[in-house]
Formats: sequence, C-alpha cells, structure tokens
Amino acid sequence: MTKYKIAWLPGDGIGVDVLEAAKIVLDKIGLDAEYIHGDIGWEFWCKEGDAFPERTIDLLKNVDAAMFGAVTSKPGKAAQAELTPELQKLGPTYRSPIVRMRQMFGLYNCLRPCKAYPGNPLNYKEGIDLVVFRENTEDLYSGVEFNPVPAALAEILTKVSKPFIPFSTLPLDQYAVSCKINTRKGSERIVRVAFEFARKFKRKKVTIVHKANVVRATDGLFLEIAKEVSKSFPEIQFDDANVDAMTMWLLKNPFNYDVLVAPNLYGDIISDLCAQMVGGLGFGCSGNIGDKLAVFEPTHGSAPKYAGQYKVNPIATILAVKMMLDWLGEGEKGCMVEKAVANIIKEGRVRTYDMGGKATTLEMAQAIAAKM
Repeated sequence: MTKYKIAWLPGDGIGVDVLEAAKIVLDKIGLDAEYIHGDIGWEFWCKEGDAFPERTIDLLKNVDAAMFGAVTSKPGKAAQAELTPELQKLGPTYRSPIVRMRQMFGLYNCLRPCKAYPGNPLNYKEGIDLVVFRENTEDLYSGVEFNPVPAALAEILTKVSKPFIPFSTLPLDQYAVSCKINTRKGSERIVRVAFEFARKFKRKKVTIVHKANVVRATDGLFLEIAKEVSKSFPEIQFDDANVDAMTMWLLKNPFNYDVLVAPNLYGDIISDLCAQMVGGLGFGCSGNIGDKLAVFEPTHGSAPKYAGQYKVNPIATILAVKMMLDWLGEGEKGCMVEKAVANIIKEGRVRTYDMGGKATTLEMAQAIAAKM
C-alpha cells in the first residue's frame, strides 16, 4: 500500500507539459505515492459546463495533497461562446476552478517563495529571498459580482453611498459591482501563519501590504488585525506599506523586505512582481495551503500557444514539488530537489529558452533528476 495519495491535475495547455516534467523528478526522488488523475480546466467547461467537475471535487476530499498544472480562463461572453449549444441554453456561469478550489477546501494560505538562485541570468539582483503570503479565499476574489446590477441592490447602494458617487443616476445595465469582502477570521489567520513562518525560519521582518488610506473599511480591518497579531511576535520587526508604493520600493530596495503579507488581489500582484525579480514566472512556485489539504502549482498560466511544444521552463513546477514534499513531511527529499535545481541553474549548461538556452521542458527535468 502506498504511503501517499496525490491528486494529479494537469489542466490545460502547458499545465500538461510541466506536470509531466514534475513526474520525472518525483519518480527519481522515489516518493512512495499513488498519482490519481483529476479532470479540471477549459475542456470540461466546454463539454460539461463545469471546469471543476464534481468527480474532481470528490477526489480532492480523499488525497494527501495535489499537484496542479494550469487552466485556461476566459471572460464572460468569450467563455459562454465556447459551450456546446445545449449547455448555452442552460446558461451555466464560468468561474475559475482554482478560485473555487481554494474557497471550497479552505486553502486560505497562498505561499509564494521568491528566491534568486545563483547563476540565473534572469535574476534582477543576486541574493533576493522573499516570501509572499497571500490571503487566498476572500477580498475581490470572493466572487460576489453583479453585471447588470439587480434593482434591489441598486436601491440599497443608492441609500448608503456617498453623494458624489454618480452610479445612482445610471441605468442598471450601465455599471457593474464587485464586492471586496475581508473578514476578521480570514485576515487574522493569514497574518498569523506569516508570523509563525517568520519565527520558525528566523526571518527578521514581516511587512503588511494594503491600501488602507483609501480602501478604509476592508483594508483598514486587515491592517488593524495585523497590528494586533504582531504583538504576539515581539522579536520580529513589523511594518506596513501601501501596495502602490510597495511596487516601487521592492524594485528599489528588495533587501529591505523579507516576509510580505497581503489580501488576495494585492498578494497576487506583488507575488508576480517578486517572481519576476528572481527570473520570471518560470521560477514562480506556489502552495495553496489549508488545514487539511494543500494544492501546489506554478504561478504561470496555461500559455496555449506553447501547449505540447515542451518549450517552457518547468523549474517553477519542480520547485512546487519541493513545496509539496515539505508539506508531506518529506523535508529531506524536498531539500534534495531544491539542491538539484540550484546546481543546474548555477552550472548553466542546461537552460530553457527563457534563460537563453535550447533545452526542452523534459530535458530540464531530466537534468535536475540526474543531480539527485
């Protein structure tokens, strides 16, 4: 009997390619696991009207962890147009399957380490080592949106809004509403897990990223709770910064920062910026972590134009494998994977196109596996 059950969710486009590369590394490391395929992505939206089928949800209820590739997502009318005629009549509404997964399974902690490995020609500066904690279930990704706006909601908004907001004079189909929702519980748990990480790994500083000077209610709550939580960690330096200023200061002084914590949308933006400073999305790994389940992935999208070409860099996905191994308690194996990745980058003999080389996705994976 195998020790672990791992849901295997390739998804769309290059998600298939990079998970094939990840499997090469996992096979070499000798993880005692059963890898169980799960259906997810654009194909199942077009055929079934559901990009995250119930059978995949059931699978995730019975595994120790999951590896996820990437999915294609298209907005509104473009998504509806690709349904079969029968499904178009039923009128299903597209929602991102990874967002649904995060909310359904309480994967509130989006952990995104961003490390500049020596020898990477794409590093912004050598020595960058940032960790982003992104709240993963709330904020503007809550999915509470209206277009057109229901009359009952419009009436309430007109009564409670400030007088200078002009939407009350517009027809209901002429504006849209997306609700930004932050809770005390959601804010407290992501900030606390960031401070606990900083304490465990002897990180010196935690920075809260927000826009509380303008978005006073929701971001104000997030910042207020962060200040409360920080009092339980007196040995760790605490500060905060507006998200717009943060994009500037990260580029100017990346070594002034260590652990960053942010609500969902800002965390998504800041983590991509940090990933670019350490080589781009080909190096950006991510863990969607809850109390009982964790799903690991590269942060890049499905890049349909490269699907099946085995051209893209799999290092982000292989570093996500390292994160999964750590989550499973296989830290020694995780260290072996990261060390092999670091050695390949430093040697510079095997590089994918983004690094200025000609190695394929699978050749890079094979080179990393050979180092273990």
